[in-house]
Amino acid sequence: MNGPTVYGFLRLPKSAAARQTALTEALAEYCRNHELVLGAIFIERGTGANAHSAAFTGLLDVLDMPDVYGVVLPAASHLGPKPIAAERKREIAGSGVRLMLVRDSKPARRTPHRSRRRTPSSTPALDAET
Repeated sequence: MNGPTVYGFLRLPKSAAARQTALTEALAEYCRNHELVLGAIFIERGTGANAHSAAFTGLLDVLDMPDVYGVVLPAASHLGPKPIAAERKREIAGSGVRLMLVRDSKPARRTPHRSRRRTPSSTPALDAET
């Protein structure tokens, strides 16, 4: 499959191998569904105490290559804690590529399910005149 090339980024400070495998598969599936080529996945294992870990610096380096379309993440939380994530988002945006999330971190607003059954007080009165 030929399509735009993207690179993944995972922040896994304390994760089991099964979690890494599941997240890697989620990124690959997202790319297949959106006809993207997943070039590589950069994995940050540390606590993310600063914005420029080795993994994130490697990601930034490949974003400078020609024909890179974007970065794909399982969720925004993979960019790190809020202050670090904000800086990383700015740097990704500054590279001119797209930032794509497999799962948006903001839950969709749901309205409570209401029964459509009519109660006697809501049943319209029928006047039968003959």
